[in-house]
Amino acid sequence: MLSSIMLKKQSAILKKGGKKVSKKLSPNTKKLPNHQFKLVKVKRGMAGLGLFAQEPIKKGEMIIEYVGNILTQEEADEKSSNQYLFEISKNKTIDGYPRWNLARYINHACREAVNAESDVKKGRVFILATKGIKEGDEILYDYGEEFALEHILPYGCNCKAKKHEYKMKSASEMKSKK
Repeated sequence: MLSSIMLKKQSAILKKGGKKVSKKLSPNTKKLPNHQFKLVKVKRGMAGLGLFAQEPIKKGEMIIEYVGNILTQEEADEKSSNQYLFEISKNKTIDGYPRWNLARYINHACREAVNAESDVKKGRVFILATKGIKEGDEILYDYGEEFALEHILPYGCNCKAKKHEYKMKSASEMKSKK
């Protein structure tokens, strides 16, 4: 029940914009296409709350859009501890922290276990199925090396993959990469 309320709120915000949300809402709300998002539900997953398919999803289908307030690079740098930041360009980042952004509940998995991926188009982030997803399956995608090293590996990766993609690097290796 909770997720259907949140999905309705996300849909309403996408169509009209919200009173409590800044005018820098993602996506650009001037002309939105008729979205055909999949039915999803937030519930307990492999690593806390997760996003689960409530209907079968075919490979290549759009599942949901990652939405939130648009931040400048400076604003994003100030929120560096926020784990819901999704960089879409050098100067723009989506702050997906609001709970009405259902895509924020998609958990990380290493390559072997993923069933979705993100696709950035015209400053918007869409989550697409990389393989068929059955009703009731958790939706998972790879958050990428930087996020994994900073936020996941210090606590251990909880995904179901037999081979985990990211290994802890020494402090000197991480500094030389920056």
